[in-house]
Amino acid sequence: MAYLRLEGITKRFGNFIANDNITLSVSRGSIHAMLGENGAGKTTLMNIICGLYQPDAGDIYLEDKPIKINSANTAIAHGIGMIHQHFMLVSQLTVTENIILGTEFDLRLNLQAKSRAIAQMAHSYNLDIDTLAKVESLSIGLQQRVEIIKALYRNAKLLILDEPTAVLTPPEVEVLAGILRQLARDGHTIIFISHKLEEVMNICDTVTVLRRGQVVTTMKTADTSSQELAKLMVGREVLFQVHKSAFSCGDVVLEVKNLQVRDERNLPIVKDVSFQLRAGEILGIAGVDGNGQRELADAIALLRNIFGGSIQRYPSPGERGRGKSIAYIPEDRQKMGLVMGFSIAKNLILKAFNFLPFCRRWLLQYGIINNYAAEAMQNFDIRAENPSIKVSHLSGGNQQKVVLARELSGNPALIVAMQPTRGLDVGATEYVQQCLLAERQKGAAILYISTELEEVMAMSDRIAVMYEGQFVDILDADTATVEQIGYLMTGGKVSTGVIE
Repeated sequence: MAYLRLEGITKRFGNFIANDNITLSVSRGSIHAMLGENGAGKTTLMNIICGLYQPDAGDIYLEDKPIKINSANTAIAHGIGMIHQHFMLVSQLTVTENIILGTEFDLRLNLQAKSRAIAQMAHSYNLDIDTLAKVESLSIGLQQRVEIIKALYRNAKLLILDEPTAVLTPPEVEVLAGILRQLARDGHTIIFISHKLEEVMNICDTVTVLRRGQVVTTMKTADTSSQELAKLMVGREVLFQVHKSAFSCGDVVLEVKNLQVRDERNLPIVKDVSFQLRAGEILGIAGVDGNGQRELADAIALLRNIFGGSIQRYPSPGERGRGKSIAYIPEDRQKMGLVMGFSIAKNLILKAFNFLPFCRRWLLQYGIINNYAAEAMQNFDIRAENPSIKVSHLSGGNQQKVVLARELSGNPALIVAMQPTRGLDVGATEYVQQCLLAERQKGAAILYISTELEEVMAMSDRIAVMYEGQFVDILDADTATVEQIGYLMTGGKVSTGVIE
């Protein structure tokens, strides 16, 4: 029986139709995947189910009864809970305080008793956690667990998970999969939004594919394949294998010697890292998230002070001119890559707004800026009505394309790409990778950092494995194996003993 049924759901934003007459059913006790390109309408549809948006047309049925969801509180009252990709937690509060936040209004609140009750409930779902720990001390995987417990505490029977594995390590993904399967067996209904096709195939029972706001198909995952789903998502064949030309050794662009970086608590996080990066080369950095990769990238991009060692760039980033700039694609496009309240046009000139031709006599030249933005939107396939649209209104994939358009516009000599495809669909991932390979072909040196091991192996000429702030080894990408790199990622010993 269908637990949730949508009939003819339509949602418009001005002239843009985000959801176009969507009809689908989700069975009770199933894990139902929602697939689609960035901007296909998945998040809009889920926000309608959660009461954050109101549909312009259509009906929602829960257990075959028509319901009106006009607020988030109404959705919660109907047993609908959403776990967002960017967690809605207060890091300074404890697990218990986060879970009961907004639900308890008793002045005589007994937090110890609440903690014991929540711990018991969590244990019954195999979601064991220290309910007295502060959220800021928890790993990303455990923070996600808090979000799930918070929804269950509010008696959610329908759980919507938006990109739940985007920031998880492979072991954490396996744990999450087990949790979701157990919840489904216990009668919960789960909607699983993801861009990772293999995870959809492994975790979900059924899948609905959206494209440009419309339902393309709904089918059982047992009756399809990753390749077919990718084609349905983007409307064409998708290259799952990266084809790159042979590496031609160029001049040294970046030389790092005995680099030491400290974190916000003044503790060593990057320890004696040394390497060279040459023009036309991609050096991939593999490792479990949190082993110093972000701090290394920030230091090389001049966004973080170094404690020891040296970073030498050739030519100097202080020199202005074609091919002498540094491009930085940060891991969090929303927090570090973009000003979300700014338009596409303004975000595209963030690094050059005070130079000609964008600024003349201290005044911004809006006509020139908008023409430049319109050309960039065409060149980088940024899908929006016009350059004045705020980037906060764009899909994740289009937001990343804005970052790419800005950072690659000056033919940079060095590109630091930190998790450049995180949260992107297969089409957008392919686009980002092809852009970076094109820059490599033009002679750019690229530092490519990702927790996706297969992606690092496919894109790189050499692979540095990072563990606890150190380069354990640097391997030739053509001969390295998944098993070898995986072993080094968990602290295995240096296989060659030579890092150069």
